[in-house]
Amino acid sequence: MNGDGIGPEVTRQGLKVLKAVAPVAGITLETDEALIGGDAYDKAGSFLPDETLEKSRQSDAILFGAVGGPKWANLDHTIKPEGGLLRLRKELDLYANLRPARVFDALVDASTLKREVVEGTDMMVIRELTGGIYFGEPRGAIEVDGRKGARNTMIYMEYEIERVVRMGFEMALKRRNKLTSIDKSNVLEVSKLWRSIADRLAPEYPDVKLNHLYVDAAAMEIIRDPRQFDTIVTGNMFGDIISDEASMLTGSIGMLPSASIGGEVALYEPIHGSAPDIAGQDKANPMASILSVGMMFRYTFGMPAIDEWIQTAVNKVLMNNRTPEIQEKGKNLVGCEQMGDLILEALEASKPVAVAGRA
Repeated sequence: MNGDGIGPEVTRQGLKVLKAVAPVAGITLETDEALIGGDAYDKAGSFLPDETLEKSRQSDAILFGAVGGPKWANLDHTIKPEGGLLRLRKELDLYANLRPARVFDALVDASTLKREVVEGTDMMVIRELTGGIYFGEPRGAIEVDGRKGARNTMIYMEYEIERVVRMGFEMALKRRNKLTSIDKSNVLEVSKLWRSIADRLAPEYPDVKLNHLYVDAAAMEIIRDPRQFDTIVTGNMFGDIISDEASMLTGSIGMLPSASIGGEVALYEPIHGSAPDIAGQDKANPMASILSVGMMFRYTFGMPAIDEWIQTAVNKVLMNNRTPEIQEKGKNLVGCEQMGDLILEALEASKPVAVAGRA
């Protein structure tokens, strides 16, 4: 699903990498395209056509671009391009969004924070994706005593919290055995329930150290000492904000991939938007899309070695080459297409003799 703005450009590079590494992984690919977002609205009259939803359900995995842009900005929220993506996540029950924030060695000095603060940062933010304030009802415009206003409702059911927090514990077991649950339980009843469920599950995972942080304190700590974090689990809105904050540790939001999982089909996408201001100019950073392909091999195909291979190739290319938003003195300035080609060359140069089986 290419989407809008720079979506087609970055997805094209992700597909190039996917097609290049699949034979090494022993996977036979069958790829198809489907419309979503503003492009779908213009061509099919819907931001999520029924055909796209059906194709998605029949797939093993989805590689997604980005949606939205000023052309559709004045439409009602429920029929905006972003609404199509929210519906897709809901329909496919993609309740957990995995957003790794790793500072590549080559980009330590690209962050706006000091090297000694960000070097070695490697965290996983798990964002609940199909509940919370983005989906809660009632919502919309209101009028009280003749005064206009608006409301959104934050609501979580116990099962929604339990399944994503449990995923947080499971992820922490595969990483460094530390789970930070982020909430606002000093103010919000929803967060009090969230924290109580996390505490109830903790004895099932004795090897994982659980700690809690209020979201405002977490926002501060991520900037002050990002290396203290391993795995983070939090709600939909908090996760949206915290993961974007974490992206700036890495030097650019264009570096962050994501995996939306939980249902039978997983969706892989950069966390950045459609950036219509640079669309069609070959300026976009395709690395988040390429790294999302790596996550596809890790989480859908069970081949973490392929993900590591792709990450290593990205880091190697970044040593000497940069797209505009992470340009650094002394580095080669390259466009979206060339960056994709350079990563393909790096993958070919480091092609493994054999790939470990499924994890």
